[in-house]
Amino acid sequence: MGLSPGLAYLLRTLPYFAVPSAVTYATLKVLLRQTDTALPTPVIVFLSLLARPVLFFYNLYYSEWADNKAAAVHGAIIVPKNPSKAVILYQICKKLAAIVDNFMLTKMDTDRRSLLSSPTMSSRERISDFHIYDRNATISLQMAKKRLAEGYSIDFQDLIARFTLDSAAEFLFGGSVESLSAGMPYPGQESSKENSSLHDHPASIFADSFMEGLHHTVMRIRMGDAWPLDELMSDRVLPFRKAMDVFIDPLMKKALDKREQQLLNDKSPDEEEEETFISHLVTEPYYSSLATTGANTLSSILDPKVIKDELINLLLAGRDTTMCLLSFAVYMLAEHPDIETRLRNEILEKVGANETPTYDQMREMKYMRAFLNEVLRLYPPVPADSRISTKATVLPSKKAGGKPIYVPANTTVLYSVTNIHRREDLWGPDDIPTALKFDPDRFIDERLKKYFTPNPFIFCPFNAGPRICIGQQFAYHEATFYLVRLLQQFTEFSLDQSANTPPPAEWKFGDNLKGTEKIFPMAHVTMYIKLLSSEVSL
Repeated sequence: MGLSPGLAYLLRTLPYFAVPSAVTYATLKVLLRQTDTALPTPVIVFLSLLARPVLFFYNLYYSEWADNKAAAVHGAIIVPKNPSKAVILYQICKKLAAIVDNFMLTKMDTDRRSLLSSPTMSSRERISDFHIYDRNATISLQMAKKRLAEGYSIDFQDLIARFTLDSAAEFLFGGSVESLSAGMPYPGQESSKENSSLHDHPASIFADSFMEGLHHTVMRIRMGDAWPLDELMSDRVLPFRKAMDVFIDPLMKKALDKREQQLLNDKSPDEEEEETFISHLVTEPYYSSLATTGANTLSSILDPKVIKDELINLLLAGRDTTMCLLSFAVYMLAEHPDIETRLRNEILEKVGANETPTYDQMREMKYMRAFLNEVLRLYPPVPADSRISTKATVLPSKKAGGKPIYVPANTTVLYSVTNIHRREDLWGPDDIPTALKFDPDRFIDERLKKYFTPNPFIFCPFNAGPRICIGQQFAYHEATFYLVRLLQQFTEFSLDQSANTPPPAEWKFGDNLKGTEKIFPMAHVTMYIKLLSSEVSL
């Protein structure tokens, strides 16, 4: 067995503490010998051990002094910092030299960035191949009809989570997790009716492991660089990752073996064969032939851990974000029956009552896109994010006469997507309805050119700029496809108040959307409706 993250972390950071102490010890010995001075050995050891703390605090306060001086030169103030009683501990851990792998991420280099921006993720042909959506949407909606026929409401978030997980897994891995086949939960008071397969099914184990691993990963992120110190005795994520690998490893091996045989036989991939992301990762031009490297097998060229980390990253993006979008979309349909009617009329006009939507038909559905954008505006799947400044920057003040803000290099800057999307100074306080009201027409009428067009960064559910989400169109197409199928088959959405978890009572006195919410929005990496009983009836 390997070392726990905490012990590995301490061993890898040992030089950070040991080198200054060793240098100090040797220097003191030399000075004492040259000056013919004597000090007790315990005193020399004590002074040597103080070397790293003294050096740390010197660097810490010198950095603050240097930053304040640089800000003064620009007539600016230092960017406000988040106060915390654990700042010193966090800063100490942040200075440590070790970089410990976590559940989702590996270090990304230029080649891997090129893989993520590849045609597999961005081309119209690949994204508009809707048979994956159609198959999984059909299964999920048939399950919904069956449950309604029994007289029970539907945990719609759970149903959509299974749909998006199966669709994302099939696209990425080439094989479905088949979480829909495990069934769906009953409302809390009827949970005894659930089949044991709901929890024992391999797909449920995979999904549960994914969510538990994600939960512990989020806790690591919240702790910052100090997280390994909380896992000195054991790795809390590893058991869940191993459970997921039981599913992922065979698919990886199949793709690697197939590509290796093609390379050994000097064959190119079949152009008519459906390409998945995992097959793309092991296909030319990124990895040409075994002969060019002198390797004996393709596995010796590719790092399986890198591929798995890539897939887990994309599985999170493909499953949770679209689940959030569709869950809150159905919530808005329940709250706005007039919008439901208008969407259905557009579907009947562009697609028909029973036909499968095509790429061109979906592109013509302007109100559907506006509806999804408005859901993304008020309920962004990733409600907050951060960036690290690569160099010192001076930002102008938004207040008249205010001083500019100086952001030192290597500063982690947090920003709230939710707050940006709900700001009336950005989206129009003079409009009826205001920025705090759900109104898809703001993405169609004159407000689009008035607010969004001149300042597109006010809308960033997929981030923006060079690092905009590569799965943006994939998410739009999947969500649109599902809503078309849903609205072709169901009408009159409503919340099951007897089963739905209400928001906190104090929210009624809020001066923003809290006062009107009927569900309890929560967030880890992405937003979700609080579970236990967050059913939405159809």
